[in-house]
Amino acid sequence: MPARAMKGRGPTFIIGGAPRSGTTWLYELLDRHPDIYLAKPARPEPKFFLVDELYERGIQHYIDTWFAGADRFPAAGEKTTNYLENPAVARRIHEHLPSIQLVFLLREPAHRAYSNWLWSRMNGMESEDFDTALAEEDERERTVPQALRYARPHAYFSRGLYAEMLKPYFAQFPREQLLCLKFDDIIRRPADLAVRLHQFLGVAPRAGDVAGLDVVNPSEKRGERMPHGTLACLRERYSAAQDALVELLGPDFATWEEP
Repeated sequence: MPARAMKGRGPTFIIGGAPRSGTTWLYELLDRHPDIYLAKPARPEPKFFLVDELYERGIQHYIDTWFAGADRFPAAGEKTTNYLENPAVARRIHEHLPSIQLVFLLREPAHRAYSNWLWSRMNGMESEDFDTALAEEDERERTVPQALRYARPHAYFSRGLYAEMLKPYFAQFPREQLLCLKFDDIIRRPADLAVRLHQFLGVAPRAGDVAGLDVVNPSEKRGERMPHGTLACLRERYSAAQDALVELLGPDFATWEEP
């Protein structure tokens, strides 16, 4: 499936994760920009580079399915939040789209894990309490049903090992093609984040596009809070991964603003 066989306009950027970190907000922000084409519908996500059966259909199928009509836009993209967690995806994207821009949105990992648990519970995929689910994660990941092998509904802790998951992308792509953003900035500085993202994608900055754009995270709307003891234990478990993330991305990721 060589890249030269492609006909038509493919994506110029991909939002690749992380799950439960505000990627739907990012998608909706970019959908307001007149110079950006986004693959639709937003759900189900394309997952082309993730799901073996879809990838086997070929890159032309991907372009024809998701990017018909993208030619007249300066920028075009898609969002598949599970791309980040699979190193094979980095290789596949690079094979076909070596000049692609990649956007990753990262959230304080303990809160991300808890949000993921809330989401799985809301969708009928989780019956255990959070502490039990964390303790059983490794075993459940080993025995995940074939139908759920890409969704991975019980991958709570492992999805917060950001440096480990990002390294295959940094190995495949020049650093200037990757942009890592923080969920904190959606909450605290959304206009600044919008400008930075627009500039990265090569379109005119439109800070005003954030007006009225709320964080879309229905699993957290009931206001349930993680127990303080669990939060402290999780942050301790993530300490080495946090150090690795700072080494990879720099001091901007040394702290998080989520309490």
